[in-house]
Amino acid sequence: MHSDDYVGWLALAMTPGLGARLAGRLLREFGSPDAVFSASLTALEAQHVPAAVAQAVHSRQPLSDAARELAKAQAVGCRLLTWDEPHYPARLREIYDLPPLLYLLGNIELLNKHLISIVGARRPTPYGNQMAERLGKDLAERGLVVVSGLARGIDASAHRGALKSPGGATIGVLGCGIDVVYPKENKKIFEEIMERGVLISEFAMGTFPAPQNFPIRNRIIAGMALGVVVVEGEQYSGSLITARLAMEFGREVFGVPGNATQPSSFGPNQLIKQGAKLVTSWEDVIEELPTPVRAELVPVETASPAERAALVREGLSIAERPLYELLSADESRHVDDLVEQSGLSSSEVLAALFDLELRGVVRQLPGKQFVKILL
Repeated sequence: MHSDDYVGWLALAMTPGLGARLAGRLLREFGSPDAVFSASLTALEAQHVPAAVAQAVHSRQPLSDAARELAKAQAVGCRLLTWDEPHYPARLREIYDLPPLLYLLGNIELLNKHLISIVGARRPTPYGNQMAERLGKDLAERGLVVVSGLARGIDASAHRGALKSPGGATIGVLGCGIDVVYPKENKKIFEEIMERGVLISEFAMGTFPAPQNFPIRNRIIAGMALGVVVVEGEQYSGSLITARLAMEFGREVFGVPGNATQPSSFGPNQLIKQGAKLVTSWEDVIEELPTPVRAELVPVETASPAERAALVREGLSIAERPLYELLSADESRHVDDLVEQSGLSSSEVLAALFDLELRGVVRQLPGKQFVKILL
């Protein structure tokens, strides 16, 4: 589509009071943005468009605003995508209030890969962060593209995990303009996703991250994926909204169980009680996906032992690497030996071993003995 052809779509998106659902109804009725802006007031009001909104459309003023918006998008290298273009996410087309227009930065080819969403609390526990990062990495390693909302907490950990996977990819769905980095501490992840993934938004350039934007954004996170994994979330959290939307859209819903005394565990624990799939590892997610999807994913298990070991080494931190090399599958090593021979402090060794154990790379035996797990 020529860039000027997006002006009408932008104008619909920028018409005050119109919204995605009503804009979609008008597009289906009239056939194109140009036809919507050429429609009479009577025809617009017959579609139950509020009088003020119908007047705004009929005035054609949004078309002037849209021309300026297009220039802003082009200035930052932003790609626009309408719902009738081939690259538009196929699964997103299935929901009842899909956004007619998306703003994109990054690799557009990812939008129709096999996607899995990971969402959760903005103030998670350390356990929640570790599980989100681990699942993000493990699922990305197996060929799934991880979708989340680039919020602080679980979202950031899920993106970070996917980016740690060699060749892993992730999609950030924003609740603000695509040129707005929010929250500021996620600037590095934002930039990495632009390079190795894709950022998407339905909000106009420069849109402030207002609280009401995030529930709107959540339907995209739920709609474009095969399923939604909830790691942590309190009783009235946005992650539960996303899970409910996923159920409405016929998507799989997964919950990572948490400590029943922690408020942040309420969401996933409640979902599990209601029938969501309990998740403690990537296998629990993969096995619920449709058979054709599972067949297409890249199974790490088919790699040779040397290839699997190389994949593990690539994902190790500076502290984890010497411990991984010191351990063997045949003979256990005491934690004190590992401290002495690695040159790391006891707290660094314990923290690294904990992370390795969470990822299924090492196993702790009685008496603070550790062995490497054969992959």
